[in-house]
Amino acid sequence: TSPGSIYYCEAVVSTQSTGEWDQLVEHDCTDWNMDKTHFAGDGVVTGTGTINGKQVFLFSQDFTVFGGSLSAAYASKICKIMDHAEMVGAPLLGLNDSGGARIQEGVASLGGYGDIFLRNVLLSGVVPQISLIMGPCAGGAVYSPAITDFTFMVKGTSHMFITGPDVVKQVTNEAVTQEELGGSGAHCSTSGCAAGACENDVHLLLQTRRLMEFLPSNNKEKAPIRPSTDPADREIHALDNIVPNSPISPYDIKHIVEFLVDEGDFFEIMPDYAKNIVVGFARMNGETVGIVGNQPLVAAGCLDINASVKGARFVRFCDSFNIPLIILEDVPGFLPGTQQEHGGIIKHGAKLLYALAEATVPKLTVITRKAYGGAYVVMNSKHIRADVNYAWPSSEIAVMGSKGAVAIICRGDPDLEKREQEYIDTFANPFPTAKKGFVDDVIMPRDTRKRLCADLKWLRNKSQKNPWKKHGNIPL
Repeated sequence: TSPGSIYYCEAVVSTQSTGEWDQLVEHDCTDWNMDKTHFAGDGVVTGTGTINGKQVFLFSQDFTVFGGSLSAAYASKICKIMDHAEMVGAPLLGLNDSGGARIQEGVASLGGYGDIFLRNVLLSGVVPQISLIMGPCAGGAVYSPAITDFTFMVKGTSHMFITGPDVVKQVTNEAVTQEELGGSGAHCSTSGCAAGACENDVHLLLQTRRLMEFLPSNNKEKAPIRPSTDPADREIHALDNIVPNSPISPYDIKHIVEFLVDEGDFFEIMPDYAKNIVVGFARMNGETVGIVGNQPLVAAGCLDINASVKGARFVRFCDSFNIPLIILEDVPGFLPGTQQEHGGIIKHGAKLLYALAEATVPKLTVITRKAYGGAYVVMNSKHIRADVNYAWPSSEIAVMGSKGAVAIICRGDPDLEKREQEYIDTFANPFPTAKKGFVDDVIMPRDTRKRLCADLKWLRNKSQKNPWKKHGNIPL
């Protein structure tokens, strides 16, 4: 095994804590002259170490040995550390740099992939699983990262695809480069298969270490809490004027997030995909929280297919690992149009609804401006078991916007402008909703951090269970 794979392992974990396993394992294949070529370790480094004191298990594939191709022995090494990660409740990191199955071993290699995939599935929701694509990841190899919680890539050098450009050319006569087919741009912006792209290998490893600081080791631990120097009762006067007076003027929800969270530290997940919704990790009074926010800068913050899937997967991760959720809501509804309807917005939009309704972690919502139609219900409303719901004075909670509503309920009225103003006076404020108890309080924006931190403190003892079931049938 080359020094490169060992270096990556030591770079991502504390050097003093690194313990490599199975250094002397070799393949036992005798076909195609393979009995004449052996490398100690068989092309993958496996072992354990710590990241900021947190125990992790990891493997690092080595493309310089048989192109990083997976053999039965290679797979058994990975399976061993996966089994131990489950046994002790420690996160699993996979550094992928492989051309796929080792063809000379035939079905034994494919069986090795099956053994790994099974463990990916069994570990899902038990310990965090993170895939780092350090080079090529082709063929069956891509399904392990697909099952893991987060996949990160390196710009220009990482590639993931089921079939490479040569096969695509033969089958479809389409000429495409590796980067166009499966580069970080394709998967971080278009397919949504990757959670983020880093500038180089070192940046990727540093970002991984940063992400791990937000996460618990397993599903039995609560969200990590660390000392914070950012006062929990800090007033943020800048928030009082951050939402424009015009209901159609955009603003950046990330600015609100950065004002609210500890030290403005926000680790965004999938920043280049479905930009109309923002998700990521932060801390409130030292406690890790998951942030989900509609982004008015993109498509006015409407929910569409991609945003719903992105949000749902993030919510389910947080719920799996006991991470409280804060929802920042400014949503005019689901994106209309034949493309969305024919693409299955009904089914895909229901994923976000299902994820938030099913979640039993602390769930808090702040409506900053619009909360219209079915999207109001979906974005963690009181009706789907939100624990605390706040609204800013600028919020509007209604079935739909004033123009569309008046066009329906006042059809034929000669003075639609007057009727529209009546509708605005009635619904373009949070107080009718607060009177019904669907909003717990109408708060000044400057007090948002103070209220959320106080609520998160008492919600640490929240205990809520869903009815017993083998598993639900989420609309996939």
